[in-house]
Amino acid sequence: MTDVIVVGGGPTGLMLAAELRLHGVHVVVLDKLAEPTEQSRGRGLHARSVEVMDQRGLLDRFLAVSEKFQVGGLFGGIVKPWPERSDTAHAYGLSTLQPVTERLLGERALELGAEIRRGCEVVGLSQGEDGVTVELADGTRSRSRYLVGCDGGRSAVRKLLGVGFPGEPAKVETLLGDMEMSEDPATVAAVVEEVRKTQLRFGTIPNGDGTYRVVVPADGVAEERATEPTFEEFQRQLRAVAGTDFGVHSPRWLSRFGDATRQAERYRVGRVLLAGDAAHIHPPTGGQGLNLGVQDAFNLGWKLAAEVNGWAPEGLLDSYHAERHPVGATVLDNTRAQITLLGTDPGATALRELLSKLMDFEEVNRYVTEMITAVGVRYDFGEGHELLGRRLRDVQLKQGRLYELMHGGRGLLLDQTGRLSVEGWTDRVDHVIDVIDTGEELDAPAVLLRPDGHVAWVGEDQQELLGRLSTWFGAPTG
Repeated sequence: MTDVIVVGGGPTGLMLAAELRLHGVHVVVLDKLAEPTEQSRGRGLHARSVEVMDQRGLLDRFLAVSEKFQVGGLFGGIVKPWPERSDTAHAYGLSTLQPVTERLLGERALELGAEIRRGCEVVGLSQGEDGVTVELADGTRSRSRYLVGCDGGRSAVRKLLGVGFPGEPAKVETLLGDMEMSEDPATVAAVVEEVRKTQLRFGTIPNGDGTYRVVVPADGVAEERATEPTFEEFQRQLRAVAGTDFGVHSPRWLSRFGDATRQAERYRVGRVLLAGDAAHIHPPTGGQGLNLGVQDAFNLGWKLAAEVNGWAPEGLLDSYHAERHPVGATVLDNTRAQITLLGTDPGATALRELLSKLMDFEEVNRYVTEMITAVGVRYDFGEGHELLGRRLRDVQLKQGRLYELMHGGRGLLLDQTGRLSVEGWTDRVDHVIDVIDTGEELDAPAVLLRPDGHVAWVGEDQQELLGRLSTWFGAPTG
């Protein structure tokens, strides 16, 4: 029996597989596609996801194939300079096409010993007290102790579980694709600039390989969204919206997306969990979807590994839903607001102009930017220090950077007092006695970090620390 089956080999599933393997969990990824997709719906990593990659030692791989961008706001078509004093040492995003992200995460998962099986479509699922059975389209079956559905917005796992997916259906639809153009790039840029004065759901972006990413409003909402648009439909809509089709030709892939907004009622049913688009769908405004899924996996991985390895305290696995469901709901709400701002009616235009002026205030820009980039996420750990529940930014220590000490996915006690101890938990928690080397970046005597970098405790009292170690890392050993 496999420890964990992950259904879906996109960024969420591959990130989860790598996280599980860090803790020795036997994991098999099942993906229904015979080969990795070349479609690039997601185009980059926001600041929090950049931090995640740094915390696991993957950032250099992404930097080698990505371009940095530093744009604040990114809200409903409103773009502002990056805010000053943002709570991150990684004040940038990375422009990385989704197939590249999947390749890098897949390579990491394989390096760590994960097994990836392609051409495996899940069509049946049942679970009992000791495990989960999945049936594949070819009639074979597989067993695991736990299963995680990371299989997208039309998730077979979610449907087989019977989990409700309430929300709103699509009211507007947008065509999306990569293709070549015959028109001069300067002319393309001039036309796009003019059209976007009134239509923000339109644009072209060079992919760097001779093709363009083209986005244009569709003519209504398709009855069957799974049906890809035709190239003729693309050309027709370009002429209708921009007055020209730019001489587009040689399409690489074509797709459509709507503004449907839905969230799974539960992220866990017994031994089956949901993550990524299987748990939530929303418009791609603000570029949050891929990042939200990767961060779901980052929250879930160590908790599920703790359950498999037998040291999880009571309620740890359920904290995945308790923490990530509200985060997903917040993203859904901000994409709803952004779709309103992207409207072409006078009310939407007036609202966009007002919000743009408000975002000229540093505090407003920082709030919106930290919301979109997920730097501002804070889990509810109860009353306490202002850092409690937040992820801790990378800080420079005497012996190196904090994030360099987190590559193994373990808990970490950063102790500036030298008087504390994690005895009994040394198999799960690293004890780093060090001091911050860059001024007053960490105004706390000691902090206990979970494997996902969120602050579980702040203080200097050993008895308080023991209580929090038990809360998050189970019973002591030895």
